[in-house]
Amino acid sequence: MKNKKIILGITGSIAAYKAACLIRALVKKGAEVQVVMTAAAKEFITPLTLSTLSCKPVISEFFSQRDGSWNSHVDLGLWADAMLIAPATASTIAKMANGIADNMLITTYLSCKSPVFVAPAMDMDMYAHPATQQNLERLRSFGNHIIEPAEGELASRLIGKGRMEEPDCIVRVLEDFFTPSNDLRKKKILITAGPTYEKIDPVRFIGNYSSGKMGFALAETCAQQGAEVRLITGPVALQTIHPNIRRTDVESADEMYRAAIEAFPDVDAAILCAAVSDYRPEQQADSKMKREKTPTMTLSLVQTQDIARTLGGMKRPDQILAGFALETHDGVKHAKEKLVRKNLDMIVLNSLEDSGAGFRGDTNQITIIDREGNMQHFPLKSKREVATDIVNKLTMLIDRI
Repeated sequence: MKNKKIILGITGSIAAYKAACLIRALVKKGAEVQVVMTAAAKEFITPLTLSTLSCKPVISEFFSQRDGSWNSHVDLGLWADAMLIAPATASTIAKMANGIADNMLITTYLSCKSPVFVAPAMDMDMYAHPATQQNLERLRSFGNHIIEPAEGELASRLIGKGRMEEPDCIVRVLEDFFTPSNDLRKKKILITAGPTYEKIDPVRFIGNYSSGKMGFALAETCAQQGAEVRLITGPVALQTIHPNIRRTDVESADEMYRAAIEAFPDVDAAILCAAVSDYRPEQQADSKMKREKTPTMTLSLVQTQDIARTLGGMKRPDQILAGFALETHDGVKHAKEKLVRKNLDMIVLNSLEDSGAGFRGDTNQITIIDREGNMQHFPLKSKREVATDIVNKLTMLIDRI
């Protein structure tokens, strides 16, 4: 954190009082902190307190009331190494998600070129509301880092999720981002992510519910640990952040197969996280099929190329191959069979029977099995934390070669 330039955005939440401790912790780590606060935030903590701790005048308005000088949100966005919004209210999160630039904080956010971290703070029902969750999901799709709120007693005296994470934990998140481990330094990792779409006609396809979140979390984690990442992804709305990630976008299972076969010989390890379609229509219509002309439809499906099995057959002794198994029943049995059948070195099992696991969500619950039969069960975690568990196991296997 030494000499890192941090914009700290403070909004109108009771948790604003924690900003004083947050600034102090960041400054003690050697960071330079510039506070940008909303008008509502001033009702909870004074600019004088914050400027005293940060040793910088607090910015709140577009123009300084003292001399009329302009506070440039563009210059701020270029200055920062990171922007942290803590606490972030439901209102500010909604404005960020929809680009409503009606205050200095939001215009700074929209101008910021560096990574953005958001620490929500609100009552449990506000946090759980579909509107707030949708806005947070949109921020994640923009590449923002969401620091999940904690559970506990809230200002309303209710007990639930919505408390802003404690300052020490927030600082630790920033430290981890700026000081990643180099366990995978000089390693090349191939990762597949997302769904594949198999065309029926120019407007219809066979697909699945994969969002790509798990694969993208794996790519970011590997890159942060020093790896050069080749990410092959199906159609998703996600963006990569780390410059060490080279992304290839594909649509169909065949396109992903060809890209993976081409990339695999040059990598040290591969993690096959994509939810690849097992079948595709045997024939694709060249033009949109009209329902008036086809009152019933029968699709003849054929198998797609098996990427995991092909790479397992290509795998050299100095390469590690990891796969995923999403099961609905007898998960461990099916995962072990898949590991052997496709010549994998490890397999990550998740089950649709587990609440919070599977497609689209931000959490996952996994079991990792290696070819020696070792099995590690993990509790429900965020997909970013799950990615760390998977990459740690992958690193152990690479180190054994």
